[in-house]
Amino acid sequence: MFRQLLHSLSPSLVHSGRWSSLDCITNRALFSTQTTATAKMSLEEAKKCAAYKAVDEYVKDNTVVGVGSGSTVVYAVHRIAERVKAEGLKLVCIPTSFQARQLIIEHGLVLGDLECNPRLDCAIDGADEVDAKMVLIKGGGGCLLQEKIVASCADRLVVIADYTKDSAKLGQQYRKGIPIEVAPMAYVPIKGKVESRFGGTLKLRMAVAKAGPVVTDNGNFILDWSFPADKEHDWDAVNREIMMIPGVVDTGLFVGMATKAYFGQQDGSVTERSA
Repeated sequence: MFRQLLHSLSPSLVHSGRWSSLDCITNRALFSTQTTATAKMSLEEAKKCAAYKAVDEYVKDNTVVGVGSGSTVVYAVHRIAERVKAEGLKLVCIPTSFQARQLIIEHGLVLGDLECNPRLDCAIDGADEVDAKMVLIKGGGGCLLQEKIVASCADRLVVIADYTKDSAKLGQQYRKGIPIEVAPMAYVPIKGKVESRFGGTLKLRMAVAKAGPVVTDNGNFILDWSFPADKEHDWDAVNREIMMIPGVVDTGLFVGMATKAYFGQQDGSVTERSA
């Protein structure tokens, strides 16, 4: 997966094997000399710039780092591995999913767990959407529970994303809804209760390469809630109320958890937002 993403980038950077956050600035200058039609970076390049800048600013020696899930995190792990090799950093990496665990192992990083490392210095993770108040929607990849557990154990949650994930309000750009991880036996009553209380519609997420629903790493189902976008929501209150429904394991709403967000832009720059 990482190799496919890497080869979609600038050939000169791929062949060099190294790309620091400074290279994003250099690449930005290169793009600025081209015509408007060809000057836009790909989403993958924007993701990489955000991931590299976050790793360069937040990953320190002798720390425990939470490794999130998703396509943007692939670049973060690659950059962490580069710095470990170049600088001799001593890190322990805590995964948030099977995918994250495999990335850590494949890059030769030290794999840890919450039993031995219950407190993390930082967690670096992606997001499906980030609003102006730093409320996140996560769980598009089905890893929301473990992502939230690891984030809750970290002193800082650092979000990395491309510019399409940056919104003034939730639902502005991400239209797949808020994931809710549920116990399989309870998905029908939970669906009815959330729709009755908050409106919108909930759909059981179905698998692509297997018959039936998606089953999370924890053996649960996921309901995707297309919430009413025409009204304001107190997401903290909404999240707390949904969490009180028996059978709800967790939601993809991350409220008051993120410390900082990095968004890779089309021109190669990276914008930042702090909580």
